[in-house]
Amino acid sequence: MKIAVAGMGYVGLSNAVLLAQRHEVVALDIDADRVDAINARRSPIEDPDIEEFLAGRSLNLRATADPQDAYSGARFVIVATPTDYDPVANFFDTSSVEAVIDQVRRIEPDATIVIKSTIPVGFTDRVSEQLQVDNIVFAPEFLREGKALHDNLHPSRIVVGQRSERGKEFADLMLEGSLEPQTQVLVTDAKQAEAIKLFANTYLAMRVAFFNELDTFASSHGMDSRDIIAGVSLDPRVGGHYNNPSFGYGGYCLPKDTKQLLANYEEVPQALIRAVVEANRTRKDFVAEQILALEPEVVGIYRLVMKEGSDNYRTSSVQGIMKRLKAKGVEVIVYEPVLTEPHFYHSEVVADLEQFKARSSVIVANRVSDEIRDVMDKVYTRDLFGRD
Repeated sequence: MKIAVAGMGYVGLSNAVLLAQRHEVVALDIDADRVDAINARRSPIEDPDIEEFLAGRSLNLRATADPQDAYSGARFVIVATPTDYDPVANFFDTSSVEAVIDQVRRIEPDATIVIKSTIPVGFTDRVSEQLQVDNIVFAPEFLREGKALHDNLHPSRIVVGQRSERGKEFADLMLEGSLEPQTQVLVTDAKQAEAIKLFANTYLAMRVAFFNELDTFASSHGMDSRDIIAGVSLDPRVGGHYNNPSFGYGGYCLPKDTKQLLANYEEVPQALIRAVVEANRTRKDFVAEQILALEPEVVGIYRLVMKEGSDNYRTSSVQGIMKRLKAKGVEVIVYEPVLTEPHFYHSEVVADLEQFKARSSVIVANRVSDEIRDVMDKVYTRDLFGRD
């Protein structure tokens, strides 16, 4: 069976590798460097399992920049293109998904189109009704950056948003590629699947916000956050996961998904979802104020990426801290090996770690690693447990 995958970010590439174990997969991307890397069996993103599978496993996988080549003869087309949140429109920008749908309908109209990009609730039904088709399916992904293939091989659940043979067949494909044959599978309607994705990520954001606000309270009253968090987390109904304070939730998914869910509530009474979004802004204000209270001459930002093992720094929470510090006239420098340009948003990028340490009067680290433990006397962090 031929399967095409549009978009070679961590979602698209991990799905392409997963399915290429047993099927012919053609990966499509507009970035020529990504196409060349995949064809050379090198991963264009940081993900140890993807790197290992590309380099050492037998995969029926090739990449192309030609939609005709990718979609012709495909039974399934997986859409994994970016849907960034548009603050002006107050909605996801779904133009890339719609462009893929249009191309597939022209090139291979009978293919089942499976959207894995995150979209507003109601998008799949609306597009299907407009086009008068029934071959568009939404199947949310629940993947961590840096561990995307691992999470596809060991899925927490498989959700497909179409109660049809198409939907069941795609669920079976994902289950077949995994190493967990007992994984729970939920085949539901498109709107429910779209809501599952947004509510799941908003719940995670809410949990991050809760422990961040706990930490803000404890810090403001001279209390030990670790003890309070440990005591709260001993309750089995709460648990000890996802409770390490940070500068706020960030990354590619949580900020945009919470805002999109809030937008979907436009005509529905709610208070909690807005509070989650506002809590993230308040946390960044608090952290910035704590750093400013140290009266630093130069603030060094240690890493923009959200977590270890990721190369993604899009909308990372520390960027919000940077903006607040710079607005107060503080000089900010950045250490981030992922960056290749000499400046990041008008802040100097210092490539040499030792020089970065020496120049920084305060080093701001959302997460601490061994390479800055020798200067912990100047590190500001809320990383209490040394984990994501």
